[in-house]
Amino acid sequence: MTVRVTYEDAVAWVCLDRPPLNLFDTSQQLAAELALRELEAREGLRAVVFTGAHGHFSAGGDVKEMGTLAPGEAAGYAERISRLTRQVAALPVPVIAAMEGFVLGGGCELALAADVRVCAPTARFALPETPLGLIPGAGGTQRLPRLIGLSRAKDIIFSGRMVHADEAARIGLVDAVVPEEDLTGTARAWSLRYTAGPAAALAAAKQAMDAGMAAPLEEGLDLERALFEPLLAAGERTEHFRRFQAPRVEAAASAAH
Repeated sequence: MTVRVTYEDAVAWVCLDRPPLNLFDTSQQLAAELALRELEAREGLRAVVFTGAHGHFSAGGDVKEMGTLAPGEAAGYAERISRLTRQVAALPVPVIAAMEGFVLGGGCELALAADVRVCAPTARFALPETPLGLIPGAGGTQRLPRLIGLSRAKDIIFSGRMVHADEAARIGLVDAVVPEEDLTGTARAWSLRYTAGPAAALAAAKQAMDAGMAAPLEEGLDLERALFEPLLAAGERTEHFRRFQAPRVEAAASAAH
């Protein structure tokens, strides 16, 4: 398989593995779709980590294959790559992209669909489609401006230039740059931080933020209220409230003595 899925308890690790650069040709796209269907059906899943093999995350779409597409095949190709990143973004659990080497084109757009991004110093980001006579087709023109601001996104997309890891961290494209040997451990630590929280609350928080950012403020506030109310009424909060209050009660008792 060119997309490998392994599990560590409630965390799924999805590794792109099509040597040497993990390019997204049609077979890789279909393999990724199968992996996502597996994740969507997985009971008890609490977080997902995307990685890449062979020292790279993904160098994006297979330009050689794209150059051979007949006009009638373009619509299906475009629909498929757009659907793929939408499926990643729609996963109801925290999604982490742990990246090194090339993170280009569709690979960069896959990372943009994640909730959190961490990379090694070797990471190189780019959306090179515009200089090739295209535009990013898997969410890049929409997610990148929302993440780093419109002006910076325009520069990166218009020029197709490479963004090194230090600049990516400075402009908010990634959340952390860590030594290459710490990349997996950092992604694992973040995933465990999220899996420790209540599943329903995490899913609702993700939905509220993602959908709210695409709506006017008042609509976002209405959605937040609608998601908050059933959580407040549900029994899951009782256990977590008790855990939250216990250390405070113990601290107050100690202070009283």
